[in-house]
Amino acid sequence: MSKKRISIFASGSGSNAEKFFEYFQNDPEIEITSIFTNNKSAGVIERANRFDIPHHVYNRTYWKTGESILGILEKEQIEFIVLAGFMLLIPDSLVKAYPDRIFNIHPALLPKFGGQGMYGMNVHKAVKAAEESESGITIHFVNENYDEGQIIAQASCAIDSSDSAEEIAKKVLRLEHENYPKVVAEVIRKSI
Repeated sequence: MSKKRISIFASGSGSNAEKFFEYFQNDPEIEITSIFTNNKSAGVIERANRFDIPHHVYNRTYWKTGESILGILEKEQIEFIVLAGFMLLIPDSLVKAYPDRIFNIHPALLPKFGGQGMYGMNVHKAVKAAEESESGITIHFVNENYDEGQIIAQASCAIDSSDSAEEIAKKVLRLEHENYPKVVAEVIRKSI
């Protein structure tokens, strides 16, 4: 039986991507086969190189239609896509080609604090401003709209009123690292 092949899309430092590299490094059923990024100086490239995972760099124009990206994904026989800090909207052609096979993680408990512009520290600052007593993560499938795909799993953490947005971010990132690869693995294994 051939392994299920995942490509990771990332725009930044790649700490979540690295958790995936580690998690699936010796997995008998699932493998990370490539990285796509829209940022030629993204830290994820260096992390991928350490694990001998090839990467592709594309500018914003290429992402508009997604056609050339789709061609490469098909050539690499990619079955699932994982967004790990990827900052561009996924083109409709990719969403249609990979229904319920593109995973994303959001650094809050959706439907709260989601939508366009709600990413990274913007989310944690909004959670702090709303004086929430908890935050967390939402792992969901990607559809045509920001943060509106079917929710797969959520995990929460308590927030103290004295926590800064940066402290909230650290708590949420710990949840991301602990849960994201594990949840994706569970979903993919069910499809095998």
